Amino acid sequence: MASGDSAQRVVVLGSTGSVGRAALDVIEHDAGARLRLWGLSAHSRWRELAEQARRFRPRYAVVSDPAHAGQVVDELRGSGVEVLCGEDGVVRMVQDPATDRVCTAIVGAAGLKGTWAALEAGKLVALANKETLVMAGPLVMALARATGAPIIPVDSEHSAIFQALKAGERGEVKRVILTSSGGPFRGRSRANLVDVTPEQALNHPTWRMGPKITIDSATLMNKALEVVEARWLFDLEPGQIEVVVHPESIVHSMVEFVDGGMIAQLSPPDMRLPIQYALHYPERRPGLGRGIDLTRALGLGFEPPDRETFPALELGFEVMRAGGTAGAVLNAANEAAVTRFLKGEIRFLDIARACRAVLDQHAFDLRPTLDGLLAVDAWARRELEKWNT
Repeated sequence: MASGDSAQRVVVLGSTGSVGRAALDVIEHDAGARLRLWGLSAHSRWRELAEQARRFRPRYAVVSDPAHAGQVVDELRGSGVEVLCGEDGVVRMVQDPATDRVCTAIVGAAGLKGTWAALEAGKLVALANKETLVMAGPLVMALARATGAPIIPVDSEHSAIFQALKAGERGEVKRVILTSSGGPFRGRSRANLVDVTPEQALNHPTWRMGPKITIDSATLMNKALEVVEARWLFDLEPGQIEVVVHPESIVHSMVEFVDGGMIAQLSPPDMRLPIQYALHYPERRPGLGRGIDLTRALGLGFEPPDRETFPALELGFEVMRAGGTAGAVLNAANEAAVTRFLKGEIRFLDIARACRAVLDQHAFDLRPTLDGLLAVDAWARRELEKWNT
C-alpha cells in the first residue's frame, strides 16, 4: 500500500473479529494518506488472516495459535509479509520501532498481553479490549503514564465520554452516564428468560458483533464491564458513573458537569466512527459511515436499567467499588460462563449466578501484581468450569 512519509503505521490485534474488520475498513478508506497497515494478528481464523495479509500487504502477520502458523507461512510465501507466531510474535510486532499505533481488538483476557506490550513500548493504543482495564486497570494506567503511551478508547460509549470530556476540566465533571441498548431482552421479566436459547441471545437488536460480546450485551454484563473500564480509564470515583438504557443506540454516552450542563456524543450505531476517531486522533477525518438524518422524525428514549432481571450489571458496580482482584475474577468467570452457555451446558440466567458464586469464593487481594492477576484469572476459569446449578 502506498503511503506518505507522515502516515501512521497501524497494527490491528484481532483483525478477523468484528472490530478488527471494521478497523481494516477505516484503514482502507484512508487509502494510505495518513494510515498504513503495518501488522495483523488472529488466533484460529488463519484463512481469513492470510486473505487480509494478501489484500493489504502489511509488514507482519501474526498467528497466535501455533497450530496454524505453517499454513499461513505457506499461504503468504513470496508475498513479502513476515509471518510470526504466538505471543512472542505479537510482542515483536507491536514493539517494532516502526509501529506507531496499535488497535487492540482481541476479545477477552487474551488481549491483555498485547496491549501491555504496546503500552510498554510507548505506542498509542486504540483500545477496543475493555477486559484489559477490567482485569488490570490500575496497573495498565500506571504503565501508560510511565511510558507516555496515549490510550484512546474505541468502545462507542467510552469514545463518547472521551470526546465529551473535552468540553470542560476534569474537576468540573459531576458524573458520566453510559448508555445501553438494553439488549434483545429489554422489558422481559426473569420468568421470561428461563428458557432463552443461545440463538435468541445472539439476536441483538442494534449491533452486529461477535458471539461473546453479543451474549454479554444480552445479560448486560457488557455494560457491567464497561462501568469498570470507565472507572480506571477516566480516573473517576465510583459514585460518578451511572448507566441508562437507550434503545435507539444514537446517544453513545453523556457527561454531566457540575453546573448541570450535559454533553453527549450522537451518531448512528457504526463502530467505524469511534475506530476512525482513535486511529486518526487528534485529527478528525471524513468518514465512511452515514450521519444522522435530522430531516426525519427522530425519537430518543431513556429509561433506568432493570437490575433485578439483569443482576450482572450490579456485579460490575460491585467490582468497580472493590478494585483489586475482583475485576479479573468477574471477567474470567464471565468468559467461561458464556462459553458454557453457548455449548448448552448452563442456562442464560445461570451466567450471572455462576459469576456471583465464583466472585464470592475468591481470595480478594487489593493490590495484586500482574502475575497475581493472571493467576486469579486462571483460578476463576477453573472454578466456573466446576460450577453446577
